[in-house]
Amino acid sequence: MTVHFPFQNSYSALPDSFFARVAPTPVAAPRLIKLNRPLAVQLGLDPDLLETPEGAEILAGKTVPDGADPIAMAYAGHQFGQFVPQLGDGRAILLGEVIDRDGVRRDIQLKGSGPTPFSRRGDGRAALGPVLREYIVSEAMYALGIPTTRSLAAVVTGEHVIRETALPGAVLTRVAASHIRVGTFQFFAVRRDTDAIRRLADHVIARHYPELLGTERPYHALLAGVVARQAELVARWLLVGFIHGVMNTDNSSISGETIDYGPCAFMDAYNPAQVFSSIDEMGRYAYANQPRIALWNLTRLAECLLPLFGEEQEKAVEQAQDILGAFPETFSKAYQAGLRKKVGLFTERDGDEALIQDLLDAMAKNQADFTLTFRRLGDAAGDPAADDARAEFMDPAAFDEWARRWRERLAAEPQSAAERQSAMNAVNPLFIPRNHRVEAVIQAAVNDDNYAPFEELVKVLAKPYEDQPDYAAYADPPLPDQRVLQTFCGT
Repeated sequence: MTVHFPFQNSYSALPDSFFARVAPTPVAAPRLIKLNRPLAVQLGLDPDLLETPEGAEILAGKTVPDGADPIAMAYAGHQFGQFVPQLGDGRAILLGEVIDRDGVRRDIQLKGSGPTPFSRRGDGRAALGPVLREYIVSEAMYALGIPTTRSLAAVVTGEHVIRETALPGAVLTRVAASHIRVGTFQFFAVRRDTDAIRRLADHVIARHYPELLGTERPYHALLAGVVARQAELVARWLLVGFIHGVMNTDNSSISGETIDYGPCAFMDAYNPAQVFSSIDEMGRYAYANQPRIALWNLTRLAECLLPLFGEEQEKAVEQAQDILGAFPETFSKAYQAGLRKKVGLFTERDGDEALIQDLLDAMAKNQADFTLTFRRLGDAAGDPAADDARAEFMDPAAFDEWARRWRERLAAEPQSAAERQSAMNAVNPLFIPRNHRVEAVIQAAVNDDNYAPFEELVKVLAKPYEDQPDYAAYADPPLPDQRVLQTFCGT
């Protein structure tokens, strides 16, 4: 049998200005190193066939499967606040779309598949390290319950790419609800192509917001829908200590998924100003800045949609501002509700927000580990004698003072201690992609062609909320000499 992809392509049926038709560049000797078998089944694909040499050639871009209509998508974007009128897929090619088993249309894209007309003098390739990082973190985000693109496969190409040095080349197969970004709208807005903006908006509504079809003001409702999804998404990031690292408008998904895992990272010690990205020298995309930047990006989307709001410019601006004005409340509501759950509060009372903020302030002052502090709070909620959370603080007395007030507040909750602990453990992960663990996995693969650490890490991260005694060490924060202080963009 041959590998079959049930492609039903819609984006490539849009006008030619939306993309460039380009085939992947063949590679020398593709070798599959990881296939996400459950995801393959969800997509209606045969994992056994994908694991054959023929499957590896398709997943590396050496062979284009029947029904594919490979394109590189056009988009623009603000990168660290500076507008670039043409970016586009410089090292990624969309093979096509499939309808998964839940009836959801999904893009199947190859990252690192060779140069495109948007490559801007780049080689269009990807190194093994960034491919493994995206596979690990995107699948961890999925297991955490956060909307995200997925990773179907990772393949080494048998070739090297030149960055600071020669590195093994690789291709990632990425799956997304779509790859349409704020920057996709900006591409046409800067060219004053209102017809294309309307065509794109109609496509997005039909694909991602079908409930808006036939409404009186669909484009206003589209902006409101994207605002709501982005607000809730960023709240979820903050609740697990995730830092995207490069929240440019071309990395802001219209579908509300997390997209583009370049210099991303999870915090160890809680620090609202934490930055890992080596290219974020001014801290624009620091942990606590992410809600503000998300709103900034959404404002750029609103500017693109203004011509669709009506001919009266002043009125259109007012309407857009009203819609954008919902972001702070939507974000705050999602974030505060999530924080209450993290500390075991399942009713809402005056003073809760201040109580939780006091904990965060004490964590920052005492360099408490973000993930373990909240996880250990669950233990403390189940057993008043448990003091693991206390041990996360340099000054345990700071925790004691807060814990006294916290227990007084818990006494007003209806749950039993066991119920509360179970509920807290369901929202406070024990296992996250610790930066030092990800780096160790990458080094083993790049330097020794050893993928056993990668496989084990992926296995552990697939169950982030479960106690896994055999892998307890994966929950540990880094030792001082293991700390990763910077992460790097995959390009």
